[in-house]
Amino acid sequence: MPAVPQQGHPAGLTVWQKHYARMGAMMGAGVGLTMGFLFGSYSILRGGAGPRGILPTLSQYMLGSAATFSFFLAIGSVIRNDGELPPHLEAARMQLASPIMRTRADGLSNMRLQWALEKQRRAS
Repeated sequence: MPAVPQQGHPAGLTVWQKHYARMGAMMGAGVGLTMGFLFGSYSILRGGAGPRGILPTLSQYMLGSAATFSFFLAIGSVIRNDGELPPHLEAARMQLASPIMRTRADGLSNMRLQWALEKQRRAS
């Protein structure tokens, strides 16, 4: 029996396969666990652990913070890397195609050139 061709699948790699979302989620989890540990420890030292105890209260802070940071950093890394080119090539392309002046002298020479071209157009 021949294999049925798959239809409806994207031709390129998905965002998850490019590791952008996964990398952002892992970074967010690390930051969130650290922040949850710091703020949870401060909260426990300041107000007490409560009826559940120290470890469950601290883990609740850490996991909640890790989930939140993971979610937002995953979305942010997907948005930031949502281009056809890899980020380092996109940055090189933007740098080379940029009309930003390097120095004041470059800007002044470009302005004078534009003025001369405009005078030629008006004169003819």
